[in-house]
Amino acid sequence: MTPPDLLARIRLIRTPSIGPVSYRQLITRFGSAEAALAAVPDLARRGGGKAPALCPEAVARAEVAKVEAFGARYLALGQGLYPGALAEIDDAPPLIVAKGDLQLLDRPLVAIVGARNASAAACRFARQLAHDLGQEGVVVVSGLARGIDTAAHDGAFETGTIGVIAGGIDIFYPPENETRQRQLFERGLVLAEMPPGTEPRARHFPYRNRIIAGLSAGTVVVEAAPRSGSLITARLAAEMGREVMAVPGSPLDPRAQGCNGLIRDGATLIQNAADVLELIRPMAGGVASPRSMYEPLSPESPAEPDASERQAVEELLGPSPAPVDEIVRLSGLSAGAVQLVLLELDLAGRLDRHAGGKVSLQAA
Repeated sequence: MTPPDLLARIRLIRTPSIGPVSYRQLITRFGSAEAALAAVPDLARRGGGKAPALCPEAVARAEVAKVEAFGARYLALGQGLYPGALAEIDDAPPLIVAKGDLQLLDRPLVAIVGARNASAAACRFARQLAHDLGQEGVVVVSGLARGIDTAAHDGAFETGTIGVIAGGIDIFYPPENETRQRQLFERGLVLAEMPPGTEPRARHFPYRNRIIAGLSAGTVVVEAAPRSGSLITARLAAEMGREVMAVPGSPLDPRAQGCNGLIRDGATLIQNAADVLELIRPMAGGVASPRSMYEPLSPESPAEPDASERQAVEELLGPSPAPVDEIVRLSGLSAGAVQLVLLELDLAGRLDRHAGGKVSLQAA
């Protein structure tokens, strides 16, 4: 990336009301981040709102300086070093800050996640499973949290493991894992979506979880209570078409209820590394991340919707999430025209995007 392109990408994704989905649509429509930045104010006005305050260039430059000073680098969506499996998901992070061995992204990846307050037996199982998978050339992905995540990283440390964190690349959370995270900088890989200096907040963890699921051919849940973050990761993996695997546990242990529920609902029961390998090896070639040369996107120019067509799309929206495909079908407009109207509403701060490609209109 040329520095102007990188700065424009940072400014675009750090601008309020521009998320991963609208970012991708902007780049696809205008061909470059610089052109997209120039178009944002007019698109927002057409959506019936005020133009968002674009991230200042000085802020972007300061962020780049922090990343470089920390010895990290950016991976940009659409460019050769970006993980191919992650690029396949609709809300792939436009930029990832990475520090460590990028060659780990070229190997088959499997996520191992689970409870922070995990039992000793579950931690031992996760550590052994990660070790055995590593011996077979698989890289273990987890979230550098307490409990199962920590055990999984420890088991795969000698063969290759990737930690995906919820805060900035220079933030160590939980504090007791600082040494482990620094070790991954040297002998593994750490990935962060948030800018440097960002302290992790509760809302950041689901975003982190989608990266864990998106990187991996499959996700193994070792121990998880109902409504836990690990189950969110498993659900996201299923929505992405990846394998979901779970380790059964005692019905008397609340920490096993999530895994037992996953198995009841169709997840594959896992007892050892051989079970995991049997599932992921047939699809590993489809979700691995081979390096490829960057090819700039060709700008798209869908037919410009007129006022009545914009109104028709807005009238199909409401406070309840609706699939974009259904809006396209009911409106009778092209998918490109509908997406353009939705993009304008999104930039105007009037649209909410939901999981599963659904959208809703914010209340006036």
